[in-house]
Amino acid sequence: MNKILKSALLPGLVATGLFGINLAFVRPASAGSHQIRDIGIGAGASAVTGEITGHHHAAKNAINGAAAGAAVHALDHGNCHSRGRHVVRDIGVGAGASTVAGLITNRHHTLSNAVNGAVAGGAVNLAGC
Repeated sequence: MNKILKSALLPGLVATGLFGINLAFVRPASAGSHQIRDIGIGAGASAVTGEITGHHHAAKNAINGAAAGAAVHALDHGNCHSRGRHVVRDIGVGAGASTVAGLITNRHHTLSNAVNGAVAGGAVNLAGC
């Protein structure tokens, strides 16, 4: 039981700690008011989705989710008022961005990348402003 908990929880905790530290230092230099937040939401949502679906590469999942969060933010141009109306668009953009990021990071699980990105895009949309 102890080994199962270590293998299931430890990678997620390590990735969360690393991204939390990095985002804390990057935040003062951010150009957009919510850009870093959207990237963090995408990374976290994708990392959690990867653990649930059984693809235990938390860092790669988080990178794909960060790409999805950045793409959704860029598509909305930081306009928070248009987010709630475009849920399907944001899910599609998140899935596409995560799939492309997965190909770049040499993670050729296209369906898993698309699912993680779709969840990340939906989470960024739900977060709003």
